[in-house]
Amino acid sequence: MTQYLMSVWHDGEYEVDFSTEEAQRLDAQVGALNDELQSADAWVFGGGLHPASSATVLRATADDVSMTDGPYAESKEQMGGFWVIEAADLDAALEWARKAAVACEGPVELRPFQGE
Repeated sequence: MTQYLMSVWHDGEYEVDFSTEEAQRLDAQVGALNDELQSADAWVFGGGLHPASSATVLRATADDVSMTDGPYAESKEQMGGFWVIEAADLDAALEWARKAAVACEGPVELRPFQGE
């Protein structure tokens, strides 16, 4: 079985307020997908991320490591969460990614991990 990264993307900076009806609906949809992934033994790991503004970037040079606040990529789009899944083939992984896009109501990128 191949492992895949399914990453969830947001347009711009985002904050999730779990007290809102929309966030609760999305949380329930994603929770149902998580349950389905686990029941199918496709789940490896997954989680939501704080906004990109909370990131710290570390850069190594020959003899030092520097740290800066904020995301590495200067981009409008930001990763908001991800899953690592196992699937028998690309078609099966694409089906999980389709379900993830529906549950998140937004774009999901699917990428295979490099071989062992």
